Amino acid sequence: MITNPTPQRSLRGHRPERLSLRHATTSGHLARLATSLTDRDRWLARMLYEHRVLTTHQITEMAWPSVRAANMRLLRLYQWRVIDRFQPYLTYGTAPMHYVLDLTGATLLAREEGLDLRDLNYRHDRATGIAYSLHLAHTVGTNDFFSALVARSRRPNATGQLAAWWSETRCAKHFGDIVRPDAYGLWHKTIPTRTAFEWFLEFDFGTERPDRLGAKLVGYAKLATTTGISTPVLVWVPTARREASVRRALYDAASALDDPSLVPVATSSADFLGDQDNDPAAARWQPLHAQNPMPQRLRLAELGKAWPYLPPLSTSSTDVTQVAGTGRIDGLTPPAPLPPAPSDRRPRR
Repeated sequence: MITNPTPQRSLRGHRPERLSLRHATTSGHLARLATSLTDRDRWLARMLYEHRVLTTHQITEMAWPSVRAANMRLLRLYQWRVIDRFQPYLTYGTAPMHYVLDLTGATLLAREEGLDLRDLNYRHDRATGIAYSLHLAHTVGTNDFFSALVARSRRPNATGQLAAWWSETRCAKHFGDIVRPDAYGLWHKTIPTRTAFEWFLEFDFGTERPDRLGAKLVGYAKLATTTGISTPVLVWVPTARREASVRRALYDAASALDDPSLVPVATSSADFLGDQDNDPAAARWQPLHAQNPMPQRLRLAELGKAWPYLPPLSTSSTDVTQVAGTGRIDGLTPPAPLPPAPSDRRPRR
């Protein structure tokens, strides 16, 4: 007979205490955080504003030495309401924690730029609303692509680095009347010679008909004609079988263009190198309509060889002026993809 049943409240998991939304933007709280936040914390806030949602794995591989170190700091930022979090439901297994920008983080970001919070067009319910969005998996997948490039850039033996990463929102602000790419990237190769390669990303989950994906090339051709700049389009698909069908659709669409060279295209699949290697910088890219057909797939930094008619890009700056002005949206320039170097000062708890 049970004589001392466990109280219901003891069956619940531990929930960290955190400030209420009412106190998240008080002057006292913001003043205390001025001496508590590190440059890396501020960088993370900017990244979450730019890219909407990042998982524990993505944040760790981009900016922290271990999952434990990342979780400890993320918990503190969550308690301070710099960031918020949610965990999607999975039928099998457990999803990683997903992080978004919270009210305190957005307020601090606005103050640093000399703006009012309303100028950032930020709303907490909209930030957390991505947890229910039908585009959540697509957004996380796109961010996975670039977080892997950031992680590669931070390796001790790295031969290049990600110099720019624009979100879908930023791309839409600049090109949305013509095309809406999922992201824009700029890669600087430093060894053995300095070269640069830029691209638009089309991240395919296999839910769109291949012919609809091919139809997007018309918009990219129009963008190239309007701007006078031909920017390669990289198409990332989930499987090799899907890649084959997508390439047929892309080939038909490109052949129908007045000038197919306006839209250089390359494809790759997530399973090309096996489940253990999803490095987008690896030798996995297969160009479409390459003037000089390559016997093997190319690395990201080598794709320029497939389209020698493209003018070389400058590697002296990470400013993406060759694409569109200053790149500002809501008064903010895109954050640096790579985090700042860790500070010698221990962050206050």
